[in-house]
Amino acid sequence: MKFNPDVSSSRRKSRKAHFAAPSSVRRILMSAPLSKELRTKHGIRSLPIRKDDEVTVVRGSHKQTTGKVSAVYRRKWVIHLDSLNREKPNGGTVAVGLDPSKVVITKIKTDANRRALLERKAKHAAAAKGKHTQASVASQ
Repeated sequence: MKFNPDVSSSRRKSRKAHFAAPSSVRRILMSAPLSKELRTKHGIRSLPIRKDDEVTVVRGSHKQTTGKVSAVYRRKWVIHLDSLNREKPNGGTVAVGLDPSKVVITKIKTDANRRALLERKAKHAAAAKGKHTQASVASQ
C-alpha cells in the first residue's frame, strides 16, 4: 500500500530512478547486511559497503568465499573482492563482480565517520524498536 503521495509506485519510474541514481544515492542502495555477531554488537542490520570491509559471500557460485573488498564499483553496481578473480582466455585475470546484497559484512573498517554513522543508525534503530514495543503493548 502506498503511503506517501509524493513517491510514485510506477515500475517504470522506479526503475529509471534506480538506474539513473547519482553516486551518492548508489552508496546507500549498495548496502550489505551485517553478520549476526555484528548485528547484535551494533544493533543495526545493514551498512553501506566500502573498501577494506571484510565480507563472506552467501549466495551464488562463489558461496562461502571470504575476502576483503578491494573496490566498490558504483557505476556497475558491483563490488570486487581481493580473493575472487577469474582467468581470461588470454591468461590475464579479472576481478569478479558481486552484488553487495549477496555478501555479509564480517568485519567493519572503522574510522571517525563510520563510527558516527554506526552510532546514529543504532540510536535510530533503538528508538524505532522502542516505538514498536510500546505499540504492541498498547494493542493488547
